[in-house]
Amino acid sequence: MDVIRVHPALFPELYLLRFPVGQAYLWRDGDALTLVDAGPPGAGLRIADAVTALGLRPEDVRRIVLTHFHEDHVGGAGEFARLSGAAVYAHRLEAPIVRGEVMGPPPVFEDWEVPLHEDAMRRLGPPPSNPVLPEEVRELSEGDMLDFGGGAHVVGAPGHTDGSIGIHLPERGVLFTGDAVAVSPLDGQVMLGVFNLDRARALASFQKLAALDAEVACFGHGDPVTEKASSVLRAAVDGYAEG
Repeated sequence: MDVIRVHPALFPELYLLRFPVGQAYLWRDGDALTLVDAGPPGAGLRIADAVTALGLRPEDVRRIVLTHFHEDHVGGAGEFARLSGAAVYAHRLEAPIVRGEVMGPPPVFEDWEVPLHEDAMRRLGPPPSNPVLPEEVRELSEGDMLDFGGGAHVVGAPGHTDGSIGIHLPERGVLFTGDAVAVSPLDGQVMLGVFNLDRARALASFQKLAALDAEVACFGHGDPVTEKASSVLRAAVDGYAEG
């Protein structure tokens, strides 16, 4: 796992944790940390090691905020929550899935997405036979506020999954999009996230997130945009309208 400073000059509080598939983010408020997404199954110990390497303790992570239920984002949540004592948060529609009470619905693939998904599944490897799931998941809804980054706004962003969320830090100009938005591995362009449950709703959520003010946008897949992110997202979503 790679640990990357997203923008050391302007945003020293923000770190990217990159896994073989997908990524998570750490936000630092003094000695208090927030983890946005938690990587694939088995990532908990690697996240703990990354926190320790920063000169902090796993126990300094106060909360784990999950943008949606897919395994490359929630797989490490239970393990790391047990190591750190951090509270786990997910949208109210996703919490039963994260707890393992019900199965989440599969994406509706476009033809060109099928080989991409197969490749991602190969790199993730087989799911653990005994997954470590968080015993308690605190439920979030659109408009809720979390106490980090000067006030973190929960933004409903359904379409990738029914309970996908973005997290907006308006005081700091940072937006976490989960998989509602991504960066193409082919040309580095910002794009609608792939493997969606409902593409029309996903595109509407992309438009909603693009309308927010942000200097930095952090995605579940692909390098963050670190300057004028709102303008970049709006230009990208306008391209879908023109197409």
